Amino acid sequence: MTLSADLLLHAYASGVFPMAESRDDPEVFWVDPKRRGILPLDGFRISRSLGKRLRRDDYEISVNRDFAGVVRGCSDREETWINEEIFDRYLELHVMGFAHSVEVWIEDDLAGGVYGVSLGAAFFGESMFSRRRDASKIALAYLVDRLNAGGYRLCDTQFITPHLASLGGQEIARGRYRRMLAEALQLSADFLTPEIPSPQTLLQRRTQTS
Repeated sequence: MTLSADLLLHAYASGVFPMAESRDDPEVFWVDPKRRGILPLDGFRISRSLGKRLRRDDYEISVNRDFAGVVRGCSDREETWINEEIFDRYLELHVMGFAHSVEVWIEDDLAGGVYGVSLGAAFFGESMFSRRRDASKIALAYLVDRLNAGGYRLCDTQFITPHLASLGGQEIARGRYRRMLAEALQLSADFLTPEIPSPQTLLQRRTQTS
C-alpha cells in the first residue's frame, strides 16, 4: 500500500494508524486495536526518581529541532515498525505542520525524544527512544506538559507497555476511544506556542494537576 500524507491524516481521524512488519518490509498495514492505549493528561506520574532526574537540569529540551533525528532514533532498534515509506510520510507531515517532536539533548548529543501527529486537540504519540538513561521519560514529561499547556484533550499511545503503564498510561475499549477522539477533533489546540518550562516549573505544574 502506498501512503500519502492526506491518507495518514484521514486514518488518524478515523482511529487507525499504520505499521510495517519490519524496517525492510515495504508493505504497510492498518491497525485498529480493540483495546487502545492512552495517557491521561491529568494522570501522568512523575516518580520520585524521575523527579530527581528532572531537577538535575543537565539536559536541554527542544521542540521540532531535529524531527528526522527523533524518528530515526525510534527506528534504530532491532525490531521496528518504521519502514522507509512510513519514515518519509511522517517527515512530510512534519513539513506540513501536523507532526512534531520533543528532543532531549545531553552534552550536545540527541539523547532521546518522542514524536507524534497532532489533529485538533488530539495528539497521537507514535514512538519514543532513549540513548541515555531516562531520556525518553524526560521527553515524555515535557511532551505531556506541552500538551496540557496547549489545550490538548487526548494523548493516544496506541498500545500500553509496562513502561507507559508505570507513567500513568491506561488501556480503554475501542468504543470509548472513538468517542474521546471525536470530541477532541472538534476542538483546537496549539503545540508550538507554549514555552519550554524549567524543571521546577514543570514539576510544580504536575503537582497542581495530580
